[in-house]
Amino acid sequence: MKQLFDFLPLLAFFIAYKMYDIYTATGVLIAATVVQIIAAKWIWNKIEKIHWITLVMVTVFGSMTLFFHNDAFIKWKVTAIYGAMAGALLIGQWVFNKPLIKAMLGGELELPHHVFVKLGYAWALFFMFCAGLNVYVAFNLPLETWVNFKVFGLTVMTLVFAVMQGFYIWRYLPKDALEQPTEKQIEQSKD
Repeated sequence: MKQLFDFLPLLAFFIAYKMYDIYTATGVLIAATVVQIIAAKWIWNKIEKIHWITLVMVTVFGSMTLFFHNDAFIKWKVTAIYGAMAGALLIGQWVFNKPLIKAMLGGELELPHHVFVKLGYAWALFFMFCAGLNVYVAFNLPLETWVNFKVFGLTVMTLVFAVMQGFYIWRYLPKDALEQPTEKQIEQSKD
């Protein structure tokens, strides 16, 4: 459900673009992102850092798009977010010698340190690739193509990359976490 929740402002942007134009869609995106923050606080009583970062980026780049009536700013927002995420991952590893991936997933997954380091580099490279690809699509292809790429292309690419990372992580999970207890083991534990 949380993944769908994260996708809602983007979906609102897409629908507004199809019904009206990029400027209406940008306004809707700003409003939907604010609503997302409020809803996250109300539902989970917690707002993720990525939601705050997204809100700031959407508000800054969206406001410039509306003020200057120039869609280039909203196109740059995607690259700025991906660049910021790549930069944060690399700075975490190079400057602080702490993979941010471990900080984000460390409580949920037990993995060797070198696996978190590799995951951090893989995600940083992926984010840099997406940032560069966004620049190419945004400024070399029609607006309609960019909107579809932003909403669906980047979403599908991220999903596929995450699944690939899941297969990589699976090899390093503790074996006892992967094994399901048999009925006999369950019965013995009750005794």
